[in-house]
Amino acid sequence: MLELDDIDAGYGGARVLREVSVWLPPQSVVALLGTNGAGKTTLLRVASGLLTPTSGHLTINGKDLTGKRPHTLARAGVCHVPEGRGVFPTLTVKENILIQAAGGSLDEAVERAATAFPILKEKLGQLAGSLSGGQQQMLALARAYVTDADYVLLDEVSMGLAPVVVDEIFEFLGRLAEDGRALLLVEQYVSRALELADYVYLMNRGRIEFAGEPGELDSDRLVAQYLGAHT
Repeated sequence: MLELDDIDAGYGGARVLREVSVWLPPQSVVALLGTNGAGKTTLLRVASGLLTPTSGHLTINGKDLTGKRPHTLARAGVCHVPEGRGVFPTLTVKENILIQAAGGSLDEAVERAATAFPILKEKLGQLAGSLSGGQQQMLALARAYVTDADYVLLDEVSMGLAPVVVDEIFEFLGRLAEDGRALLLVEQYVSRALELADYVYLMNRGRIEFAGEPGELDSDRLVAQYLGAHT
């Protein structure tokens, strides 16, 4: 299990997260929802080692990894797909996959990426920055397959994409879940996220306002109060 317990964190002395606790059990999908500025991205940055909390603990499979660097958390099974296109734009698709493979077999990594998104196999020699937005996001998401991560943190991976690409992205997320990966999903399309989720947390102003199963939500009231997002 990936556990964030009583986390406080922020930037330059400004407190963003206030006593936040979130659990990501193995083989589960957890939706983390809230308005812009609620602290969702900051929490994912703490969970992947990009930001050290000022208090609280990050534990993975019973081991306290609070304050550890991203490469340490990656070796512990964490894969963070950040908001925006998380690729190296001046490298080819193949080179991006090689970096994702982290010393493993390139042929196997390419095959795994192509299994996730077949279009990538046709683009191996193309610069990642010249791909469409949807294809760049596919390349970023393929990291979860290539690295065989246990805990996948996903920050607005559908943002700015055409509806047909959004459908393909969510189909891939469903396959990841079926494959036994644990997903912590920050997502603007609330109804799509809740369809996948086993559990849901609602954040507001750096705090958790609701934690439970999707069926426990009074969706009309809570979505209107806390989300202000696409439904």
